[in-house]
Amino acid sequence: MIRRLLYIVPVAALVVIAGLLWVGLGRDPAVLPSTLIDRPLPAFDLAPVRPADAEGLATDDFTGRPMLLNVFASWCVGCRVEHPFLMELEQRGVVIQGLAWKDAPADTLTWLGERGDPYARIGADPEGRVGIDLGVSGAPETFIIDASGAVRHRHVGPITPEIWETQLRPILQQLEAEG
Repeated sequence: MIRRLLYIVPVAALVVIAGLLWVGLGRDPAVLPSTLIDRPLPAFDLAPVRPADAEGLATDDFTGRPMLLNVFASWCVGCRVEHPFLMELEQRGVVIQGLAWKDAPADTLTWLGERGDPYARIGADPEGRVGIDLGVSGAPETFIIDASGAVRHRHVGPITPEIWETQLRPILQQLEAEG
């Protein structure tokens, strides 16, 4: 009896581990659930990044119409990938607010000076405290905020034209149509 258990237990453990691995392979690692979906943005009031700004970025800046909140940093490789497309979206009239996450304002300004600035407003979050409240796991991340200031969608990773057309644009258009 004990001899049988010595053979059965390792086989059973292997079957359980294989089952867990199989389930894990079916999950998309880019999809990170957010507890903020359909809830108001957490309250924040950030200092400006641009010296000419009288104000930085605050929760109150996310009302009136649907818009994007883009979490970025000068040190972020994925942000470099998505930045030209953000510039294009800004030219199309998409309102994009920026959250400079875990970045020194001087570094953010230099980075935007070299690449262009697609943001209506930018708030400095050098310690990452607002990022924690938003559940940010890394940059870039983009949130779609509705006209009342509620989070409606979270996208982790760079925005590409394909992701914009298939995922983000339809949500933003639906929110704009709802008024």
